[in-house]
Amino acid sequence: MRTLILGGARSGKSAMAERLAAASGHDVVYIATAQAHDAEMEARIAHHRAQRPAHWASVEEPLALADVLRAQARPGRCVLVDCLTLWLSNLLGDADPSRFERERAALLEVFPSLTGQVLLVSNEVGLGVVPLGELTRRFVDEAGRLHQALANQCERVLFVAAGMPLALKGSLA
Repeated sequence: MRTLILGGARSGKSAMAERLAAASGHDVVYIATAQAHDAEMEARIAHHRAQRPAHWASVEEPLALADVLRAQARPGRCVLVDCLTLWLSNLLGDADPSRFERERAALLEVFPSLTGQVLLVSNEVGLGVVPLGELTRRFVDEAGRLHQALANQCERVLFVAAGMPLALKGSLA
């Protein structure tokens, strides 16, 4: 089962993904995409690490998500990716401007063949006004395109607001 979990900032989407992972009955691998570029982000990452159950395996990978998914997804395992929008930001800010297209293509290619349970967490950023800057407009555009492509490949898509999930595709259970 592949699930895409979307929501705004502090909507409860990560907590929902973690509850689904814990309830899966499988071994859990948590793939974190955040990078610590400043002290505030270092503190956030440390907090998230401390909050995860100790028996969950963790992989920190800010760029090569397809490679990590290929290596980690398997029957009897739940892989939780948190989050796609940080991954997208990392790639759009990479020194190699073509890296984003390569990594996006690799993710969309490997995703349908993944086995086990996969939970993808991402921020829905297309509900507000159109951003003024070129990079932020590209970010919103690319996030929307990525979400649409992955939603098409997922059996379940959830939208979370105020900690409450709404099934956009598939069921809540």
